[in-house]
Amino acid sequence: MEYTKLGQTDIEISKVCVGCMSFGKAGTMHDWTLDEAATGEVVKHALDLGINFFDTANGYSAGTSEEYLGRALKKNIARDKVVIASKVYFNPGRLSRNAIFHEIDGSLQRLETDYLDLYIIHRFDYDTPIEETMEALNDLVKQGKVRAIGASAMYAYQFYNMQQTAKDHGWEQFQTMENHYNLLYREDEREMIPICRQWKVSLMPYSPLAAGHLTRNTWEGNTLRAKTDRVAMGKYDRMEQADIAIVHRVHDLAEKYHVKMQQVALAWLWARGVTAPIVGATKAAYLEDAAGALDVKLTDEDIAYLEEPYIPHPIVGAIDHNPPQGVMLLDKK
Repeated sequence: MEYTKLGQTDIEISKVCVGCMSFGKAGTMHDWTLDEAATGEVVKHALDLGINFFDTANGYSAGTSEEYLGRALKKNIARDKVVIASKVYFNPGRLSRNAIFHEIDGSLQRLETDYLDLYIIHRFDYDTPIEETMEALNDLVKQGKVRAIGASAMYAYQFYNMQQTAKDHGWEQFQTMENHYNLLYREDEREMIPICRQWKVSLMPYSPLAAGHLTRNTWEGNTLRAKTDRVAMGKYDRMEQADIAIVHRVHDLAEKYHVKMQQVALAWLWARGVTAPIVGATKAAYLEDAAGALDVKLTDEDIAYLEEPYIPHPIVGAIDHNPPQGVMLLDKK
């Protein structure tokens, strides 16, 4: 495993992050999530591989993702040897001060820890003033409940405005951006990623394998997730006709280098300056593939070959209004 620093902090993270939306009680959010025993096995295997970075959220599987992760980590590793990230937004009050202070305590309790290494706002809140949100996050850092803060999918101007507000007030600034970024969705290359580089913010993209589409040479998959994941269908199926050409090129390079398609897709992200892609794993072997991808080095010609078929896509990730309370963005096909 290779390691790097998170943003401008001294927090050392593995260059692979385990996405914990795969953990939790099935049926509370998705039908394909792992139960507590299976979660424990995947977490232990991740730790054995040297992966120390885990990303969850307060709303994943009604809080059971945090619960399963917290207990699995406690059984296997000392708290100061692991980096835990969780999120806030899909909850009553969104990113209001009262909501943030309420939700952090709930996350800490479920994770069975006194602090989070990274606390991420899951989306931009259209109802709460930026100053209120950023001051509340800053106070969590001052109180020792959070070591660093980050943001997730939003429009670039929103992220910039939040960073500038924090800077103007001398408050804690975002160290990470958890954005939607992969070979099939590159819209953030226009503005968000250049802004992150300007602020020296680490990229930790979600969906690095496009919900499995970058792991097979066909569009449709046979797994339970492929057949039931409405979020993935909403993200990707409308662009199938254009994106299948990219999928085929990933397959071509995988054949050329005798590696797996997912390893080519992850290698492309690191080549593009990503710090730690978030790999959601329902099987321990998926994490082995991700760790092995660090050995795959793409040439400039390879990168150009992978990128050439891409065409502009509709925005997926950033939202233009707050959804109704209780919605976790389950986009139907």
